[in-house]
Amino acid sequence: EALLKTSKVICLDDFSNSTPANIEHLLKDPDFELLKLNINQPFSLEDFPELEKFKIKFQGVQEIYHLACPTSAKNFNQFKIETLLSNSVGTYHVLEMAVKYKAKFVLGSSAVVYGPRRPEISAFSEEDMGMVNNLSPRACYDEGKRFAETMTSTYMQVHKIDAKIARIFRTYGPRLKLFDGQMISDFIVDAIRGKDLVIYGDETFSSSLVYVSDVVDGLIKLMAAPVGTGVVNFGDERVHLLYDVAKSIIEKVGSKSKILFEKPLDFITPLGIPDIRKAKNELGWMPLVMLEDGLKKTIDYTIAKEKTIGQG
Repeated sequence: EALLKTSKVICLDDFSNSTPANIEHLLKDPDFELLKLNINQPFSLEDFPELEKFKIKFQGVQEIYHLACPTSAKNFNQFKIETLLSNSVGTYHVLEMAVKYKAKFVLGSSAVVYGPRRPEISAFSEEDMGMVNNLSPRACYDEGKRFAETMTSTYMQVHKIDAKIARIFRTYGPRLKLFDGQMISDFIVDAIRGKDLVIYGDETFSSSLVYVSDVVDGLIKLMAAPVGTGVVNFGDERVHLLYDVAKSIIEKVGSKSKILFEKPLDFITPLGIPDIRKAKNELGWMPLVMLEDGLKKTIDYTIAKEKTIGQG
């Protein structure tokens, strides 16, 4: 949506882990085109007649944001192979496209590449080495993101493309798929419905939380940054107990829901806290949306969505 202010946009999605409703408001824009495809399969943009208006054969594409990867918490096991493939084969396909069109490239990576929190590191900087178990139940995602970073870095070295890597920390906001194990969204839905809110962990489970519009702003700034910018963290330095977040949501919704604690899920683990000095100093970026404001926006969206579902 932000890109359409200055650019023509082609969206590639197979909706295996998202919903078309998220972009429905964009489909009537003549500068926006949706292709329903799986990037794990070979494809050429020049083969799609609906893209002829963009004259890709002659003008190519100038920027590529690679954000495709399953992130379903509740259906994590179902998408393990797809997760591996999107981080490897899918990344290969879009990097080849970047080489073909000499396009600038941003990889949407994740804070998981740093591994679990470590007592000796209060906040992860871009120079910190990750400690990830490559055989863990969630390794397809964690090691997948590390491999995608390595592939991107290798293409930079070999093909001299202008590529950067965004390490995105835990993000929340409107349009996250509901009932998918994304805790903030699930908290809100359960509070609206008067159900108990479930934290997959104990009372000490804490997290940084960055609002989605701040991340989008960061990605656009990273794309425009000078060649060689490299890796940049995007997240919020403030830490919140998820119990406090859940309690705040219950109060804002006016619900009588209770908070329960259950065994952690493979895909939902306490992540490290970001050191965002590089983003501040080199991109002029920092998170602007306060948690209270972000929660209100997300709650308002979810209530409206719930009414739509109810009417349907």
